[in-house]
Amino acid sequence: MRAVVFEHFQQPPAVRIVPDPAPAPDGVVIKVEATGLCRSDWHGWMGHDADIVLPHVPGHELAGTVAALGSRVSRWRLGDRVTVPFVGGCGHCGECHSGNHQVCENQFQPGFTAWGSFADYVAVDFADTNLVALPEDLDFATAASLGCRFVTSFRAVVDQGRVTPGEWVAVHGCGGVGLSAVMIASAMGANVIAIDLTEEKLAFARDLGAVATVNASAAADVVGAVREITKGGAHMSMDALGHPTTCFNSIANLRRRGRHVQVGLMVGGHNRPQVPMDQIIAHELEIRGSHGMQAFRYSAMMDMIETGKLKPQRLVGSRLTLDEAPAALMAMDTFDKHGISVITQF
Repeated sequence: MRAVVFEHFQQPPAVRIVPDPAPAPDGVVIKVEATGLCRSDWHGWMGHDADIVLPHVPGHELAGTVAALGSRVSRWRLGDRVTVPFVGGCGHCGECHSGNHQVCENQFQPGFTAWGSFADYVAVDFADTNLVALPEDLDFATAASLGCRFVTSFRAVVDQGRVTPGEWVAVHGCGGVGLSAVMIASAMGANVIAIDLTEEKLAFARDLGAVATVNASAAADVVGAVREITKGGAHMSMDALGHPTTCFNSIANLRRRGRHVQVGLMVGGHNRPQVPMDQIIAHELEIRGSHGMQAFRYSAMMDMIETGKLKPQRLVGSRLTLDEAPAALMAMDTFDKHGISVITQF
């Protein structure tokens, strides 16, 4: 099969011919029809993820059809249209038994713990626990765009952030994660403030439902601006970028007993950021992480998509060929595009 491969961190990947994968007894092989490019893939290529063993094929946001079945797989058939969370639970550990597959002790992550989906085919373990059936009317590009950023934002807003109608929600960073969060929180009835450095992304955020925006490149005091708009601070706030500044601001702009959810990855020397601990204590703020979403929770999100309350297809940006993927991967740190780039031609 053809796949994007890198043999050294921070060195240019290349499209190469590599052996086709075979399914594990509890796994499947998926023929990839679409796969998203995510900043997490860039972090992997940079060497920020300890799970990656070289040489490596990146890619973790995927959709396609089942092409091969392991001997112990019972719920799926050849040709089924499927997607998969970027964190796959083993189905057997304590966290999985509690329903928290997203923090499985033996988790499987295509593109990180194993070769990923920048390829014609990808092997996925623990298929009966992790595969998600796709509605026939959901196109593969949109389905692939759900795989990391959209589902992570859904769980961050709905499950971790516990957003309710009428609350103020601040979203710091309007990339794929942030724009997904703007759409989802707006659909939940929240009043969303989008914060970013560029007017183009802020305009898109307003189009997706944000009732107010703050341009962090022009505002002298982002925290003060959010507090003024909300008349006291956000009920829930999210760092969708993963930077010490956005993390600090997201916590500092909360009202008393507010809730901060950290979604943006804090790596490359940023994994121990300063936080306003005095405010966290005095105002009883809540700090939570959010790491993907369990396969069984997709049904709630899919229902909102089918009824038109969520329209993730609006977040699909550039459609690329596999041959264009290496250059696009290396440029993922520039933040110069809005929407989600998806490989749709292999």
